[in-house]
Amino acid sequence: MQKQSISFRRKTYIAAMRVLMGISVSLTCALVLFLIGYVLYKGLPNVSWQLLTTKPNHLSGHIGILPDILNTMYIVIATLVFVLPLGVGAAIYLTEYAKNKKLVNMIEYAAETLSGIPSIIYGLVGMLFFCQFLGMKTSLLAGAFTLVIMNLPTVMRTTQESLKTVPQSYREGAFGLGAGKWRMIYTVVLPGCMDGVITGCILSVGRILGESAALLFTAGFAHALNGIFEGLGSAGATLTVALYVYAKENGEFGVAFAIAAILMLLTVLINLSAALAGRYFQKRRDV
Repeated sequence: MQKQSISFRRKTYIAAMRVLMGISVSLTCALVLFLIGYVLYKGLPNVSWQLLTTKPNHLSGHIGILPDILNTMYIVIATLVFVLPLGVGAAIYLTEYAKNKKLVNMIEYAAETLSGIPSIIYGLVGMLFFCQFLGMKTSLLAGAFTLVIMNLPTVMRTTQESLKTVPQSYREGAFGLGAGKWRMIYTVVLPGCMDGVITGCILSVGRILGESAALLFTAGFAHALNGIFEGLGSAGATLTVALYVYAKENGEFGVAFAIAAILMLLTVLINLSAALAGRYFQKRRDV
């Protein structure tokens, strides 16, 4: 009788947990689908070719987001140029070269702490250090350097965990064939964890696209149409900053929803790209 009672309690507990988990999954999926559907429903009707390919004209009242799209591309490229070598290099050093475990633990703890700092703090630090102390003023380059600091822990930790998944036998086999330390890393370890590196890179792009608080203080919110080198040295608004300006300052909610729809589609494409890239490199590694 006691065994039957315990078994019945366990079955009841399992059934209750399954019901609760099902409700949680359903609510989460419903909320995500509602947000995506609502933003696309309100934003896509306001997206036009003229909106995407022209710049704003304050005299005629015309609104265009081409400068904001280009500024977003500039700041993504500039951030990746700096954050990828720093993040991947730091991960390689901590995983393959560092011998002092206490130092490694301190650096990992610092990286995890940096990941939890609010973006507005990064914006204030970037404004004081890059814009004022280094004399960059309000510019896309100052915003890119601020985003480098924000995304460095993500790239470093993602690459570091990917490096740890490479079996130790691969390293020993490379050493047995006479390869040096760096040649072993370059030809054996990095190709074996490329899926994690690419995934971390793509996810960092998603975070760059969605950042606004830090860029308000460092990159500004100008809508000038510039080339990449001229644009990096001057102030400019990214898509997220432009969304804030049009919605909060100008009251152009139709344009704001259009930009939100574009950002939503870009986010979905980035997440799909991360998943596909991870699967592709995983298959290559398994072959």
